[in-house]
Amino acid sequence: MSETTSAPSGSRDSVLRRIATGAPMVSLLSVVLAIVIGGILMAVTNPKVATAAGYFFARPSDTITEVFRPYAALVQGSVFNWQGADLAAKLYPLAETLTVSTPLILAGLGVAIAFRAGLFNIGAQGQLIFGALFGAYVGFTWHLPFGLHLALVIVAGIVGGALWGGLVGLLKARTGAHEVIVTIMFNYIASFLLLYLLTQPAFQRKGSTNPISPFLDQTALFPELLGPQFRLHAGFILAILVTWGVWWILSRSTVGFEFRAVGANPFAARTAGINVNRATILVMALAGALSGLAGIAQVSGTEKYLSGGVAASIGFDAITVALLGRSTPWGTFFAGLLFGAFRAGGVSMQAVTQTPIDIVLVIQSLIVLFIAAPPLVRAVFGLNPRKKKQSDLGPPNPTPATPAQSGAAS
Repeated sequence: MSETTSAPSGSRDSVLRRIATGAPMVSLLSVVLAIVIGGILMAVTNPKVATAAGYFFARPSDTITEVFRPYAALVQGSVFNWQGADLAAKLYPLAETLTVSTPLILAGLGVAIAFRAGLFNIGAQGQLIFGALFGAYVGFTWHLPFGLHLALVIVAGIVGGALWGGLVGLLKARTGAHEVIVTIMFNYIASFLLLYLLTQPAFQRKGSTNPISPFLDQTALFPELLGPQFRLHAGFILAILVTWGVWWILSRSTVGFEFRAVGANPFAARTAGINVNRATILVMALAGALSGLAGIAQVSGTEKYLSGGVAASIGFDAITVALLGRSTPWGTFFAGLLFGAFRAGGVSMQAVTQTPIDIVLVIQSLIVLFIAAPPLVRAVFGLNPRKKKQSDLGPPNPTPATPAQSGAAS
């Protein structure tokens, strides 16, 4: 299958489509290559490796062990702690990875679905903040029974994110404003609006001078899946269901077909009778709603209150997650799990081996770099498509006979 889809000459989103529709093998090899280079950087910056390398020929196993220790610690902190005292301690890293992955998956889906429609949604950060803002307010000001309260918090988060994302789509459709510029500015607006509101009586926790909200009611929180000793909550199950829902929308629904048609060629889609402006508004509203759910996963699942750092860097990491997942729902889901493992295991790696946690950020950045340059990855692994030989193309066409030869033959 070709790595690229056809696009109008000079179309600004041709690069996006090349990134979003590339072969999954390129994504996998991009991760492998980034991990290898990250390992080299760890080895170069680790003084223990240099010390062990001094007597490499006497005991080469020491050098090899020191080179692989950071990644072993990364796995131990994100998948399975084989040194844990009991089963709960051994499985805690995996539960933590799933917890950290939940908002990354939801926000990543918000970025991915916009990519499929040919739009650069750089505003997942702001949409996440608005979802958290709306949901948290319902969570700590309304006092309702369990089930109903959590459902209304989720709805509020969806509405908040959809409004913030849909407004970008409206500006894009009605005025032609570039969605990248608009979403970046909206991120700043959402971030500073959140900081302002947390200093107001309606949002600030009573008796505290810190810019944090009251705790959400217990009835507004996601249930814990594995007990109080773990942070894993039912928001992860919601992420799985939402991933399936996005897959169904894109693959089985008329609306999803319109999104994909507009993303492939908006001019042809308009000629075919698709309302491109309506599709633009709708897909950005849906992208915002998904990012808003990521905010709900934060306030109703992990943090349990609203603060200025509720979004952390999730909205920006979601862009990388969507790119790694090739803007497909399940690809984004597994990419979110991978980045969740990086985030969860990076702390353990730093604590155990004194490896700077910034190395994890370097690996993530390298993954994006390699995904954006598929020819480079193919060249490194020797996967450049070979030139087709004549034997692959079938027998050569016979040389047409000249009129003189035709007459002689007759």
